[in-house]
Amino acid sequence: MDEQEKIREIYQDLLGRYGEPERPDQKSGIDWVIETILSQNTNDINRDKGFRNLKEEYGDDYEAIENAPHDELTETIRIVGLGPTKAERIQKALKIIRKENDGEYSIEFLNDMNVEEAKNWLTEIPGIGPKTASVILCFHFGMPTFPVDTHVHRLSQRLGLVPEGCSRSKTHEIMEEKVPDDIKYPFHILLITHGRNGCTAREDSCELCEKYGEM
Repeated sequence: MDEQEKIREIYQDLLGRYGEPERPDQKSGIDWVIETILSQNTNDINRDKGFRNLKEEYGDDYEAIENAPHDELTETIRIVGLGPTKAERIQKALKIIRKENDGEYSIEFLNDMNVEEAKNWLTEIPGIGPKTASVILCFHFGMPTFPVDTHVHRLSQRLGLVPEGCSRSKTHEIMEEKVPDDIKYPFHILLITHGRNGCTAREDSCELCEKYGEM
């Protein structure tokens, strides 16, 4: 069995357990940028509360967010943690996007780029690393990228898809190449679901790890 066959078999096992993942929310590209910055080093619950607070305060007025007093924006998103840093990153990102796109708050021009070009453009923005860029490109644009969070990183090792002790950045590089394009999004979601519900960090392994880890 080659690596892609193994990945597809794991994918089918996960589908049998958890079902077909829902498609991502239909947010604007700018909202994906903001939300992924908010998501760094926090949990989904606090990220969602922070994003909701931001929308309640500013709506879709991205100019108001870019020009808001730093302390005010920090307080609005305080629940996500690292408020001052994230407020600064959001405002810098909006400024860069506006200047790049003739005064418009939109990243839809990335549709005209290939994956590497789009990823390189996004990662030039302070605070947007490879994982954040991959989330935006995969979830909003449907591009064949494979974001790696803590769950995906852990399970990729346990399932024998990357070497033990592999760094997260190296895991991202390997999995983006190995995972077939047509299942990148659902496989990513299913690994996260399994990492939260079936094979948590507190456990040494699960039956899937035992089944596939030595293959």
